[in-house]
Amino acid sequence: MANIKSAKKRIRTSEVKRLRNKAVKSQVKTGITRAEKLILSPEKDAAKEAVTTAISSLDRAVSKGVIHANNAARRKSRLVKKLNRAPAVEKKPEKAEEAE
Repeated sequence: MANIKSAKKRIRTSEVKRLRNKAVKSQVKTGITRAEKLILSPEKDAAKEAVTTAISSLDRAVSKGVIHANNAARRKSRLVKKLNRAPAVEKKPEKAEEAE
């Protein structure tokens, strides 16, 4: 345990920052995981929305100084690449009456 007053304060402030950073990182990870799961699902509109939300949470983490800007850029790039490479869902053609 620290004896110096400033060191004790430093311990308290770093604990507060650690908890805040932990919450922000958790939110980022959750957003990315949800987006990746929806990318694999047939619902492409929901996947696009989830990717947008994940990108927003990454940008928020950068603005708070929790993660580095290049780290966020790399993660965003990977997410969008996965979204673009996801197989397009073919809509089932409506049953047309066959004229014989």
